[in-house]
Amino acid sequence: MVRGGKHNIGTHNALIAFADGSYIELIAFLAPVAGHPWYDAMSKSGGIVDFCAQTDDLGADVATFRRAGIAISDPNGMTRDRPDGYRLSWVLSIPNAPFNASVPFLIKDETPRDERVPRERTHRNGVSGLANLTIAVADAAKVAGWYRTITGSEGIAIEPRDLDAAGTRFQLGSHQLDIVSPRGPNGPVAEFLRTRNAGPYQATLKGGRAGDLDPALTQNARLKIE
Repeated sequence: MVRGGKHNIGTHNALIAFADGSYIELIAFLAPVAGHPWYDAMSKSGGIVDFCAQTDDLGADVATFRRAGIAISDPNGMTRDRPDGYRLSWVLSIPNAPFNASVPFLIKDETPRDERVPRERTHRNGVSGLANLTIAVADAAKVAGWYRTITGSEGIAIEPRDLDAAGTRFQLGSHQLDIVSPRGPNGPVAEFLRTRNAGPYQATLKGGRAGDLDPALTQNARLKIE
């Protein structure tokens, strides 16, 4: 874990980077920001509150999101001052409610990505990257329609029985993205949606010894290794 420094929006972070280029961002607010979707989610239970996709052509990808019917912001500049004083800069486009956390926000680096994402990418437990991210939504069929436009693929039907859920799997870069809805009222995805808005339910990491990480040690983030 590498401390990242302070953003220009009143947050600070630390990063866990992996060999496949993905990373986990630990983020906290320096002061309360009521109404911010990340702050509201953290106030409820923490866990995985959002996810991001890198792009080399932010304008084109924003246009694709809008063709899919997703309301997303125009690109906005962001900065972060690292503890060593280096100022990082990038541009973001963020989906508006109710699309946020069901689809990724988009990032395009202005300073070199290797300055923003730590170069320390090996870990004692052997984890080498992100295999799968599961997104819980109320209507998986509807959200899958957005992703067919975003990815240009039909996806693959899935029924993860351990989650009592069903939906569609898409490939996003080198990672799998599962869009699922509960099959009944009592499964873990159904319970998640009763307490949280749609968004990331769990992340599956690759490499290392298989097993679930203790949510008491991960700020309620559901993380498993396969």
